[in-house]
Amino acid sequence: MSAKQHVQNLLDFIDASPSPWHVISTIETQLAEQTPSWQRLDETAKWTLQPGGRYYVVRDDSSIVLFIQGQKPLAETGFNIIGAHTDSPGLRIKPNAASSEDGLLRLGVEIYGGPILATFTDRDLSLAGRIAYKNDQDRIVCKLIKFDQPLLRLPNLAIHMNRTVNEDGLKLQKQTELPLILSASAEQQLPQEYFSALLQQQAGIAAARILSWDLAVYDTQKGAFWGPDSEFYAHSRLDNLASCHAALQALLDPAALPPDNTLVCAFFDHEEIGSESNKGADGSFLPDVLQRIALASTTDSEDYARALAKSFMISADMAHAYQPNFPNAYDPGHKVIVNKGPVIKVNANHRYSSESLSAAMFADWCEQAGAPYQTYSHRCDLPCGSTIGPITSAKLGIRSIDVGNPLWAMHSIRESAGVLDHDYMISVMKRFFSAPGATRSG
Repeated sequence: MSAKQHVQNLLDFIDASPSPWHVISTIETQLAEQTPSWQRLDETAKWTLQPGGRYYVVRDDSSIVLFIQGQKPLAETGFNIIGAHTDSPGLRIKPNAASSEDGLLRLGVEIYGGPILATFTDRDLSLAGRIAYKNDQDRIVCKLIKFDQPLLRLPNLAIHMNRTVNEDGLKLQKQTELPLILSASAEQQLPQEYFSALLQQQAGIAAARILSWDLAVYDTQKGAFWGPDSEFYAHSRLDNLASCHAALQALLDPAALPPDNTLVCAFFDHEEIGSESNKGADGSFLPDVLQRIALASTTDSEDYARALAKSFMISADMAHAYQPNFPNAYDPGHKVIVNKGPVIKVNANHRYSSESLSAAMFADWCEQAGAPYQTYSHRCDLPCGSTIGPITSAKLGIRSIDVGNPLWAMHSIRESAGVLDHDYMISVMKRFFSAPGATRSG
């Protein structure tokens, strides 16, 4: 498959996944088309696993762990793990969101994570997520919901009323200036009743049965290639669905079967807000799954500890690409360039989990895969972000590295990256999954 085809698949993946809950549904749809087949495991049931078997576990609809059981005992091989996250910064709809003022109905929002708020203005926005409702059997269940058409808008203030916007930048008051315009007020209905009726119409569930929801605001514009030779691409939520997609393609590679090592992909929700939840990287989800894999493989507690000691995790999240319009935002010796390969992210204060040995191992896998690589270090006078790498590595006690592909406009509603880099990352991840004994270095 060509690099451009890989990226087109990524854009289609994101188009189908406007919320973290839809990400898992999209992955499950892809798994259902695979041969050999994948089996969904229930956390409340006993697990029976077979060498070479393909399994996945979903927690609360928006985090997933997928794994292929290795042919060799865990104590001999350990786990090969790639971690990423399903959530992206943005806006979420409040519980009692609808209000009416001066003939316009608006929806109140809460900020999720750290989005660039100005980029949400003047976009064709809509809603996607899940609703919780009581079904005919009087059980509370969830259902995905997505409005395909542009439903909402955050119109900018005209420059005639904000004369210094080009000098001072657009600043939005988070409580009063972020509510999204939905419609002209429906005089025959109260605002919340009108919104509930919209949910009823879209979900096909009586409004009286809908008890609560998790609804994200998303941009309805499709992903696109750009540049004279279509060498770049743009979409929402590349941070971090591009990493999820690359890891998934590597795991589904038939050339990796049957693996000696147990191969794992762990995609977590809630990274953008600190990962501290029952389904976040700072929760028990991945440790629970790994331990249950060991138990189902008749691995005792000492052998499980030995397996973790031989394991390795790639924490994949996007990296800050050099933007020449803003040279003072970057360390001069660590400018990472779009389409020049995956980025090893290094921070002395361990905001990233990379260290010399794990960096050397990843560099070696890049060389084996024929992919270039780069190294990034943040400016010392700017706060550095973090990822799931340090959290998961500390929780499990395994060697880890933080990597990612170069990205422009991280946390904008419209991010951009390089076509070649996505292909490079997939090839390196395939090498990581297929290289026998790769985790034993050091």
